[in-house]
Amino acid sequence: MTEPGERRRRTTSTATRERGVRDARDAARHAADALSELIRHRLEGVSAVRRSEDGGWIVNVDVLEVARIPDTTSLLATYEVELDAPGDLIQYRRIARYRRGAQDQ
Repeated sequence: MTEPGERRRRTTSTATRERGVRDARDAARHAADALSELIRHRLEGVSAVRRSEDGGWIVNVDVLEVARIPDTTSLLATYEVELDAPGDLIQYRRIARYRRGAQDQ
């Protein structure tokens, strides 16, 4: 409880929901945070961000699924994460799985 005259602190997610996702960088951060809470794999980075038709965001997040030695044989995956305009998770799905050392086709 706050004392009279004090401002109540808001969590990042509450503050973000009130103002929505501002830009692609914000969308990438929200998608990565939401995905990491669900799948518990180490994030490697974001490889794509784009607007969806309904004003939300579609973000591709790369994660380390199976760590191996040498590192070039580790298995990575790309997940497509869909956010609504305020930045809340709508859905996610794995769209690719590959070896770290594999070249793009």
